[in-house]
This record gives sequence, structure tokens and C-alpha cells, in this order.
Amino acid sequence: MAASAQIVIENVNHLYRPPRGREVLALDQVSLSVANREFVALLGPSGCGKSTLLYLIGGFLPVETGSITVDGAKVTGPGPDRGIVFQHFALFPWKTVRGNILYGLERQGMPKAARERRAQDFVNLVGLHGFEDSYPSQLSGGMKQRTAIARTLAFDPKILLMDEPFGALDAQTRGLMQHELLAIWQRTPKTVIFVTHDVQEAVYLADRVAVMSARPGRIKTIVDTKFDKNDPDIFKNKFFVEKVDETWNLVREEAIKAQGKKA
Repeated sequence: MAASAQIVIENVNHLYRPPRGREVLALDQVSLSVANREFVALLGPSGCGKSTLLYLIGGFLPVETGSITVDGAKVTGPGPDRGIVFQHFALFPWKTVRGNILYGLERQGMPKAARERRAQDFVNLVGLHGFEDSYPSQLSGGMKQRTAIARTLAFDPKILLMDEPFGALDAQTRGLMQHELLAIWQRTPKTVIFVTHDVQEAVYLADRVAVMSARPGRIKTIVDTKFDKNDPDIFKNKFFVEKVDETWNLVREEAIKAQGKKA
């Protein structure tokens, strides 16, 4: 895997230094390789460092110990090759759907006519045609998240980093958005790193699930979760259900350890 990997994480530690109190080791000797156009989920108990690892890949936190490379180049900060989608949408409330999507394209200096066309293409891609002039306050949670995904996809990053993007949505909308994300990924294949607490979501969406240990976070095991994502009965598929159970038991062990450390 490492020879053809797009993202290579090697022996990464990360220490949190709060203003008060003692230092906390969040990640311990984490190594992971992700291939071009692969969909990998990071799964584990609360506080295991999933989001921290995502922010290190994104360049939002400094890599102090170990290394992270993208296409052979060391990550030293954020870059246009990596786009991030947060749980809480992070939309500009004073901009319309179109305005939010146009923002990154304007920053890139794309000519006006080209960026208007591209913004409309991504409005259509995420199913928001007719809502271009709506403001975030006028949108449902799912529509806000579609806008956030369209805004990130529009500037065409090679890698999509997603930090629990559906965590704030109700169960029905979450299911629809999972299906929508897979459809978008199949139409515009990119490398995706997806942080989630939801075991079924991870098994459904990802090619592989990296299960992380209780803090300090390590990669406990990698679970192969390649299924036919277009199977309408995938959630009833015997092998899918068994894989969800297997993965849940791995996470459960770590969650119990995490509770024990708090007690």
C-alpha cells in the first residue's frame, strides 16, 4: 500500500498542551497509508484523537513527531489539495447558497463567468437547483450540509477531509446524506478521510475502516469494508451485518477502556 499511497502517516504523536493542567498525549505512534481515490473512515471512542488526526492531515495542526506526506510532499500547513467539511456546516450566514460556493473560487482568482458556471454545476450536483439564492437560515440541516460539501468540492481538492459531517443531522436526513455523499464520490472520485462515531455509517461508506484505540489514540486495526454500495438491500446483507457487528465489538472494547480511564 505504502508504495502507491497518496497519504502516508508515519509514527505520528500529538501532545495537547492546555493553558492549565498537564499535557495530554492525544495520538501515539499512529501510522496509516491511504491510496489515491480510497474512502477511509476513522472510527473510535470519544476523545481517541480522530479529529486531531484529520486536522493534522489538513495542516491545521503542526506535525511535531513523525511525518505526514501527501503525494510525497510533507504537510506543513493547509493547502488547496485538501478540502475540509465540518460537522456544523461553517457557512457564511450573510451569503446565499451560490455566494457560499463562489467564495473559494473567488479566492482562487477564477474568472467570473467560469466560476459562475462551476458554482451552478455543483449546486446541481448536490441537488440544490432552485435554492441558489437562499440563505443558510432558510435551509434545512441537510441542505446546509449539501451547500458545505458543494463549496468544498467546487475548488476541486484531491482529498476530502470530513469531520463528522452528518453528526448534527436527524436519522432520516443522515441516511439520505450518506447516500448522496456516495453518489457524489462515485461521480467525482476523490480520496476521502471520514471521521465518525457511527459504526454502521463507517462500514457503509468506507472501503476501509481504521479503528482507533482509547486515548492516546493508536490504530488498533484496519477493517476491510468494501461492499456493493449500490445494493438497495445492503443493510440486510448478511456479510454487511456481520461486518458491522465485528467493527462495533472492536470499538466497544476501546469505549469500555476509555470509560475505565475516566473512572
